[in-house]
Amino acid sequence: MVPEHTPDVVGPGRESASLDPTDWAALRALAHRAVDDSIDHLAGRADEPVWRAMPDEVRESFSGSLPRAGSGADSAYEDFVTRVAPYSMGNDHRRFWGWYMGAGNPVGNIADLLASVHNANLGGGDHAPVLVERQTVQWCAEAAGYPTASSGLFVSGASEANLLGLAVARSSTIGPSVRSTGLDGRPYAVYASSEVHSCHRKTCELLGLGAAALRLVPVGEDFTMDVAALESAIAADRAAGITPLAVVATAGTVNTGAVDDLDAIADIAAREGIWLHVDGAIGGFLALSKHAETVRGIERADSLALDLHKWMQAPMDVGLVLVRDAAAHRGTFSVESTYLRHSDRGLSGSDLWYTELGIALSRGFRALRVWMAFTAYGADAFGQVIDLNIGQAHHLAHLVTTSPDLELLAVGGCDIVCFRYAPPGVQREHLDEITHELTLRLHESGVAIVSETVLHGKVALRCAIGNHRTRTEDLDLLVETVRRLGAEVVTDHGPPVGRPAPSPQ
Repeated sequence: MVPEHTPDVVGPGRESASLDPTDWAALRALAHRAVDDSIDHLAGRADEPVWRAMPDEVRESFSGSLPRAGSGADSAYEDFVTRVAPYSMGNDHRRFWGWYMGAGNPVGNIADLLASVHNANLGGGDHAPVLVERQTVQWCAEAAGYPTASSGLFVSGASEANLLGLAVARSSTIGPSVRSTGLDGRPYAVYASSEVHSCHRKTCELLGLGAAALRLVPVGEDFTMDVAALESAIAADRAAGITPLAVVATAGTVNTGAVDDLDAIADIAAREGIWLHVDGAIGGFLALSKHAETVRGIERADSLALDLHKWMQAPMDVGLVLVRDAAAHRGTFSVESTYLRHSDRGLSGSDLWYTELGIALSRGFRALRVWMAFTAYGADAFGQVIDLNIGQAHHLAHLVTTSPDLELLAVGGCDIVCFRYAPPGVQREHLDEITHELTLRLHESGVAIVSETVLHGKVALRCAIGNHRTRTEDLDLLVETVRRLGAEVVTDHGPPVGRPAPSPQ
């Protein structure tokens, strides 16, 4: 219990505990330096390695104990410049194509600074940032070809957006009792392709359905969901007394960028009376591009997960969940609390409280980096980036197919190309080991970053070209480097085997 009169433990005038500087001019100078350094970093990034290994002494420098007395803002910034900035992940570089993440954008970077300075809490209330989020949700729905009257919430990324979308599906299928008494003991099923992102397993676990509830439906040669197999799985579950809870269709799979037949899956979901959720983390904004037909049917989804820090190039981290039925969305998460009472006047007079649409009460101003980017660049600019990246993916696929020592494993419906170094004369069972080593050497070279996956039992280099800074010549350099490093790996692993030696002439 706090005493009625707490002694002033910091001396005369409690302002002495403030974290504001005593010299604002010095802070201004440091801030200008940080901004100038940041612009220089972006402007010269292409001339630097994509990624560099961290020296042992730098790595060890992060093991120090908690500083009890500060060394000052200048010292803190110098630590960042020397120990952090040179060893970043590299996804702001034009030749970063690993996993799947965008490169960020300069306007979004400025927006992050502004959001941090104003430090608004987007839980709700009558202030302009809430209206920015509302407008940006509507803009994103329009950009994705989804109903603009839908409810939406900015979150950390598509993994969280998928979780929230399927939480609404659970409440809508089971009913409001799931919030008060939990699951009713009946088994449920969630259907997704075998290429679905791993976050959906986590979602089933967190929602109490269990990982076994996730039905992985086979895919065809193009890595899209087999809709006939989906129908069979639903029928088999119904016959076994298992209740279908939701179907997850994917607009851009994480391995290959394949886009499921959204319209056909929507037909099945509608006929069966099952919630349709679309994971659009990668391809959710294809409607902005010349490839909008690829995602025809996305507008029929009951919920949609989007990632703005992927193809929409927002700085990390920002995702979005959209739900067609606003009442169902609010009904899944709304909790009344005396300390969050709403009114019709004052700061608490807003009619929109984002605390009622998700898990978090304290929420950062993520929407600003998207709102300012849309305003500055225009939505069509992002569609042009999408078209450019898809064209670059086809260019890379052509380079692979015309190289005798490379093997193309997949070109998806978006911008992901999977291939490997497979020179004649090397036994197939050695190629997985070679590909893995080649991936690591490519990283260590600093030339490019790609990731690694497995397709049809083969380890592959996975190149996800979701980067607005990438130029076509970067992909030419990638292929040249892969072939050079691949030859070195084969040499280091011993002479090529698998073919009979040529007859002496």
